[in-house]
Parts: sequence; C-alpha cells; structure tokens
Amino acid sequence: MSVKTDEKLLDITDPVEEVAEDKAASEDELKEFEGDILHALLAAANYQNGKDETYEVRIIRKKVVMFTFRMRPLSEEEYERCRTKNTKYVRNRRIGVKVPETTNSVRYRSQLIYEATIPEDRAKLWDNKQMWEALNVASGIDAIDKILKSGEKDKILEQLDAISGFDNTELEETTKN
Repeated sequence: MSVKTDEKLLDITDPVEEVAEDKAASEDELKEFEGDILHALLAAANYQNGKDETYEVRIIRKKVVMFTFRMRPLSEEEYERCRTKNTKYVRNRRIGVKVPETTNSVRYRSQLIYEATIPEDRAKLWDNKQMWEALNVASGIDAIDKILKSGEKDKILEQLDAISGFDNTELEETTKN
C-alpha cells in the first residue's frame, strides 16, 4: 500500500526565505519596485485560492495503480468548515453557549480529502452512484472511508497539508530557534 507523491510536491520545500534586514535598502527597494510588489501581492492572493493548482494522487496497492485523482489546496476557511461539520456541539448550562463536545476525526479526514478532490474527479470517484449502491454508502465522504485505508488517508492528508501551506517541520524549526 502506498500513495505516490506528485513530483510538484517535491518542489515545495521552504516557501519563506529569511534575509538580513537593512532598513535603508528595504525602503529604497520598496520605492523602486512598488509596482512589482503590488503585482506579487496580487499574485499571492490569487495563489491562495488554489483553484488552478492541482496535484495528482495515485493509490498503489501491491505495485499496481488502483486509481488516480487530482486534488487542490484548501483554504483555512475550508479546513474550518470541514471541522465544524464534523464536530458535535452541546450547550454549556453554566455559561449558556455551545461548546464543542467531540469531533468525528475519521469523517473529518475523509471530508478534507473529498473537498480537496477537484470536481471532475470527485464526480467520477466519490460521487459515483453505482459505487454507492455497491458499497452500501450514502455519500462520497462515506465512500472514501470504505475505499481508502487509514494509512493512505494519512499520506494524502500530509500532501494536502503541504500544498495548502501547513508544513509542521517549518513551524518546529522556527520554535526551536
């Protein structure tokens, strides 16, 4: 059992580069390249939505490619929406507000994969009604639970976190320093 990493993922190493700070030079560069900076900021904002950016995932078992699908990065709002949908809330009687009680982590992980799968592939794979009947499931998210092994889901979610900008190693290095 393995999940093949897309070659483009290997190019994503360290998106943040540390440089020495020289305030005078920085201000001069800002003035000189103000148009370029605006262009770079707008490009970064377009990059954030990740709609045009896709990565291929291949599910391989016993050295045979079972199927492939493409996924895209998810925004922070999409991660939060998936978490909220899979969290049970209860009302705290003392303070009168709803607080999270439990999160169905298995379904949450499957929903992340479902949401990250591009719509064309989602329709062919996870939303295939004939497959739902054969597997006796009611949704694409349930189908993911039946089709993918937990280790495969782990590898896919690691890749999803990497392309979405959530890289734990970078955070750990910053914390240590």
